[in-house]
Amino acid sequence: MDKVRKKFVLYAEAAVFILLTVLLAVINVINFAMVTEDADRMTEAIARSSGVFFKEESAPDDPNNNPAPPVNSTSSSARKNFGEMGPDSPEMKASLRYFTYAFDKDGGFEKIEHRMYAVTEYEAYEWAKSLIHENIGWTNLTYRYRVYEKDDKTYVTVVDQGRELLPSYRILIISAIGEVLVLLISYLVLVRVGKMLFKQFAEADRKQKLFIASVEQDFKMPLTIISANAEVIERKNGTNDQTQAINRQVRKMTGLVKNLGALAIFEEKDMAISNIDLSNMLNVVLDSKKAKFEEKKIALELDIEPNITLEGDEQAIRKSLSELAENSLRYAVSKAGFSLKKQGDRIIVMQTNDTDLPNGTVDQIFDRFTTLDNAKGKGTAGLGLSYVKDIVKAHNGRVSAKVNNNVFTLEIAL
Repeated sequence: MDKVRKKFVLYAEAAVFILLTVLLAVINVINFAMVTEDADRMTEAIARSSGVFFKEESAPDDPNNNPAPPVNSTSSSARKNFGEMGPDSPEMKASLRYFTYAFDKDGGFEKIEHRMYAVTEYEAYEWAKSLIHENIGWTNLTYRYRVYEKDDKTYVTVVDQGRELLPSYRILIISAIGEVLVLLISYLVLVRVGKMLFKQFAEADRKQKLFIASVEQDFKMPLTIISANAEVIERKNGTNDQTQAINRQVRKMTGLVKNLGALAIFEEKDMAISNIDLSNMLNVVLDSKKAKFEEKKIALELDIEPNITLEGDEQAIRKSLSELAENSLRYAVSKAGFSLKKQGDRIIVMQTNDTDLPNGTVDQIFDRFTTLDNAKGKGTAGLGLSYVKDIVKAHNGRVSAKVNNNVFTLEIAL
């Protein structure tokens, strides 16, 4: 249950991270795109005016020393647009930092405008000259340039957008910090919520295991009595079909009770970890089942690499391998196979057998009390492979099952 809770927190945190990242990325991309659009509007306006963004002309001075209003059309429009923001605002026109140089085909140049105090005229000339074969774009991170042809000359305009980009970079930094803080807060909240949410499931799981353990104890005594009475009858009257049927059913019920008990008492924290010779253990388990495979006329193929070891609970691993062998005995038609190999840092255990099941994944067989169509009449309650899955997960492994071309394959990666 702890692993399920941790997965819940992990997946929820991943979802929050993805949503936040996408949202903040969209916001910042749109923000930078808007700054770029404003810069392009300004460089386009400069290009239309042959390299000059705004040139103010004054009317004659008033004899009463009142400020003279501007007389050109641009200034008149500016008065109408009082309070406007953006690249068309009067203040932007008055404070824009840029330079424009024109180059002719003979290599001569002309300074059209230079209103950038951080760059000398010589530096501006060299900068413009290096951009003469470009079109439009960013240079030195915060400068937007445009190259255009007019009157047989090539004009290069560079606009300083540092002031406009500063808020965008601040928003980007705030977004990153905000995302980290939100992820941290959401993690703390999810941990708290996860504990509260899964507390009920953990309690239900505990009660289920207590119930199963109680059922196991309640079944043991009647089965023991039935088996003893059947033995007494056989001693008095000899073996007959009825006593054999009783003994068979008692053995089946005893096996189910043992599976129930194993399912109920297994806990990861109770594992006794030791170094296991997995190759030898699998060979021993299969050797003990060989007579049953021969009795059922099932051809057994083995491919077990030697000296493969594993750190784990020896008793639990042996029980899991025994369940795999029993699963193969129960459902194989005529052929069964087991392999044990090392692939990189993973140990792969594979059980195969022929089957009449349709193609596809059949991972539902690892759920408790779940059986497939071919389990009818086999006397199984669907607990063995559930136990295998629990053991494999406790050892940080993965288990999967599929059917392909009438071959059932169960794979364990440890």
